[in-house]
Amino acid sequence: MKTTTTWTGKMGFIGQNPSGHEVAMDAAEEIGGLNKGSRPTELLLQAVAGCTAIDIVSILNKMRIVPERFDTEVEAERAEEHPRKFTKIHIHYILEGDVPEKKLARAIRLSKDEYCSVSHSLSAEITASYSLNGKQGTMEV
Repeated sequence: MKTTTTWTGKMGFIGQNPSGHEVAMDAAEEIGGLNKGSRPTELLLQAVAGCTAIDIVSILNKMRIVPERFDTEVEAERAEEHPRKFTKIHIHYILEGDVPEKKLARAIRLSKDEYCSVSHSLSAEITASYSLNGKQGTMEV
């Protein structure tokens, strides 16, 4: 896999991906950017959430389960010292629909422990939780 990143001036860049999509990246105005794109760290968190969410949908589809709604919320902590890497990432999955809780918990575990190449590329501690039809779930199911 190969991507390219092109400087657009100041602190802005456009990333071109092999799939043909582009991503705008920029820094905050207070550090010389124009705030015309996502921060790379924001994209990294979205990549972790997207990777695990795609895994979970794929696993649920194989079980013939299709949620009515599926969102994620990601919270992360970063080191105080440079390179300010992520030290902890928590992904909360929010689903609604006719999804058996045990199967959802299994899909989350499979993504987290085996399949998500993005999260496995990071050294941060990654945890997960979920809500199903408005009720907080437990990974112990």
